[in-house]
Amino acid sequence: MEKLVFATNNPHKLQEVRAMLAGKFEVAGLKDIGCTEDIPETGVTLDENASIKSHYVLHNYQIDCFADDTGLEVDALGGRPGVYSARYAGEGASYEKNVTKLLKELADKTDRTARFRTVISLILNGNEYRFEGTVEGRIIKERRGSSGFGYDPVFIPEGYSQTFAEMDPDLKNRISHRARATQKFVDFLLSKG
Repeated sequence: MEKLVFATNNPHKLQEVRAMLAGKFEVAGLKDIGCTEDIPETGVTLDENASIKSHYVLHNYQIDCFADDTGLEVDALGGRPGVYSARYAGEGASYEKNVTKLLKELADKTDRTARFRTVISLILNGNEYRFEGTVEGRIIKERRGSSGFGYDPVFIPEGYSQTFAEMDPDLKNRISHRARATQKFVDFLLSKG
């Protein structure tokens, strides 16, 4: 089975992507290749951050890899938190604090439409390829569910009544932004094979 390095230390992301690629590719994380440093995410867009991370691994470890960046874009907040989703309530903020800040900022808003967007940067044989996945939905007023991570307890995808955190993980992995970007990525890899 072909091995790919996913430039992440996030165990939740790694678990989700491993589940999506099971039987097709072996997915290693940064710790698996001995990368323990934090890769700086200095981009101002999701595309830039994904690219920065994949290039960092290639430059420092000489390994083809892929990296992603994901953001929650809320219409009433002008697209925020966006690229700053993981540190919305400050550097090192917990998921809990980020969600609390989001709910506080939306407290008096009637437009609660939002989307999760994932961009994957794949570096393969010296070439970079990008794949994007989006899932539209809305932010509810209170947390529901205990699965998932991040903003999952307050995000209901379009066409569903459950939050990502209430969904069976297999269903979420089939319909999520990361699943959509990863499917494009997998289709591309299989077409190259």
